[in-house]
Amino acid sequence: MYSKIIGTGSYLPAKVLTNYDLEKIVDTTHDWIFSRSGIAERHVAAEGELTSDLALQASLRAMEMAGVKVEDIDLIIVATTTPDQVFPSTACILQDKLGVRQGTAFDMQAVCGGFVFALNTADLYIRGGQARTALVVGAEALTRLLDWTDRSTCVLFGDGAGAVILQASETPGILGAKLHADGRHRGMLEADARIANGKIEGTPFMFMDGQAVFKFAVKVLAEVVDELLADLKLQYSDIDWLVPHQANIRIIEATARKLGLSMDKVVLTVGQHGNTSAASIPLALDTAARAGQIKPGQKVLLEAVGGGFVWGAVLLNW
Repeated sequence: MYSKIIGTGSYLPAKVLTNYDLEKIVDTTHDWIFSRSGIAERHVAAEGELTSDLALQASLRAMEMAGVKVEDIDLIIVATTTPDQVFPSTACILQDKLGVRQGTAFDMQAVCGGFVFALNTADLYIRGGQARTALVVGAEALTRLLDWTDRSTCVLFGDGAGAVILQASETPGILGAKLHADGRHRGMLEADARIANGKIEGTPFMFMDGQAVFKFAVKVLAEVVDELLADLKLQYSDIDWLVPHQANIRIIEATARKLGLSMDKVVLTVGQHGNTSAASIPLALDTAARAGQIKPGQKVLLEAVGGGFVWGAVLLNW
């Protein structure tokens, strides 16, 4: 038994915040942001618009493409760093909003690596016979973790959601995955707030050591792709498309060079979406799928790195 993606969906909040808008609220410029990140604009969730609301819209679109109904779904995994509330999980909230009354649902917290971790988990559920039709979602309202006076972080992130339907298949879809974590590097990217005795302890804002994250990301992404391809006995030339975590154009370009891929074989949405953490890969995947860029039978590489530190890659047949 294998698992295969049969539908994709995405959703972006209506509000668009451009670099020129940011020039009015923080000491920065469009040129400074764009030259360092490739980001021109990002979307911001409306007041009262929750992560589960973003996830719901992306899920409905993925289900429509896949032709599945709520009665078909027996596993829901939501990858998110910005859950609706402390508990229950955003996945259970999404399950209720969709009207799914069977199966199981839970969240996956691996920050920007969340979607590849969630996709691998759903694949293992299906291969093990514990699920047949899985809804895997990456959804984030990251702008609520931003200090809008900190130009090193507030210019980089946005809100959104992406989803896929993964279903049991007799032919290989997901070919393999390789995941890693190393908590020694957790201080490079974090939001260390916690709730105790009715109060917030620590800082609720995101902190990032940008230079350290960049160097680490370029190194480990190259390594994990090499590991995965070695396991599968494949070469760089076997990869038709790269759908990377949309964090920074420089990291993406460095990864493409390592793989010997021209940038016209790389799905890029960072310019319009910013870094949407766990939502970035499924958002990009849906964008490419609906544009007809990715063709049946092509091999697609997904890769991501995020706070933890965590990193991983998934290779699949489209």
